[in-house]
Parts: sequence; structure tokens; C-alpha cells
Amino acid sequence: MTDGPFPAEKVTIVPANEASWRDLAAIFGTSDPGRCACQRYKIMGWIWTVSTQEERTARLRAQTACDDPDAVTTSGLVAYVDGEPAGWVAVEPRTAYPKLRTSRVPWTGRDEDRNDTGVWAVTCFVVRTGYRGRGLTYHLARATVDFARERGARALEAYPMLTQPGKVITWGELHVGARQVFEDAGFTQVTHPTIRRVVMRIEFG
Repeated sequence: MTDGPFPAEKVTIVPANEASWRDLAAIFGTSDPGRCACQRYKIMGWIWTVSTQEERTARLRAQTACDDPDAVTTSGLVAYVDGEPAGWVAVEPRTAYPKLRTSRVPWTGRDEDRNDTGVWAVTCFVVRTGYRGRGLTYHLARATVDFARERGARALEAYPMLTQPGKVITWGELHVGARQVFEDAGFTQVTHPTIRRVVMRIEFG
């Protein structure tokens, strides 16, 4: 596999329910993404003490409805590169993430209705080992826009990090994405609640 960003013609992105559980499990692997199983914002409390690995994995499988193309809902998108499972992004109504309700990042400086089901949120990216650093999160972020809009969202939010040249940011920290990824997808910054986190949003009219 050569270096450089993946061209659009090599990337296919589908709702997770149209992907197989085997493919999604390959993307998550057994390191931090696999351990969390995208439950950080789903489980109230410290997820490592109030849930088991088996519970988190089972929850993810149920939420995504993988292997069920007729499912009414799913919790994210799966990216393939040349037919190989390569990436994941979580995108759902903001109300689907209970822990967001108690996080200061989404709400600082804003008077938002936390029960508004018309606002959706992008909360997590996972890129499979061997596919990182080649712009796959840009493709995934763009795909969340149409996905949310087509399912009735009035607006779509994200809570990415600010990255600085020369400053190392671990993969785990960047699971929320980088600001420039969402700028590229058409989001606009609406607040800057912490030194390293911003709220980005796109309105659908």
C-alpha cells in the first residue's frame, strides 16, 4: 500500500448495519478502540468499572445492527478501502449519548436543549491499524453529513480537538477527530469551551 491520502474512488462508506460484524470487529481490533467499543458516551460513570468488556462489545453489536441491512437504526458508518474494512465513525442523534449530557464541552457558552432529538452528533472515529494517517477520517466526516441529513437531522455537531504542529497527540485522544477534518466537511466552529476542544456544527436548514 503506497503512502498518501486515499482517493475517493478507493473508499466506500456504508451504514454499519450494512456491514458485517466481522468487518467492524477487525476495525476496532483489541487495543483501546476495541476495549472501549465506542461506549464512552453511552455508559454513565467510568466505563471501565461499571461495565465489562463483554457487555461493551455486546452493546456495540446491538447498537450497530451489523449484518442486518433492514434495520431501522444504526449507530455509525463503516469505511472500506479497496474492499477491506478500514474505518468507523459514530454518528447518531445527540440524545443517544447519555454521557454527553454531563460533559461540559457540548454545552459551555450555549443555551441548547439537551433533549432536542433533531440535533445529531459525531463522537468517535476509529481507523484500523495499517490505514491511519492517510485521510480516512476526512472521508468519514463528509459521509456523516448526508447520513444525518437523510435521516431527518436538523443539525449535526462534533466536538473535535485542536491539533498543533510539532505537538504529539496520541491516537486515543484524537478519537473525537481534529477540527480541520470537520472544517473540510463543511462544519463551522460555534464555541471553544476548552483549550484543546471546540464545538463544530452544520445546519441543515
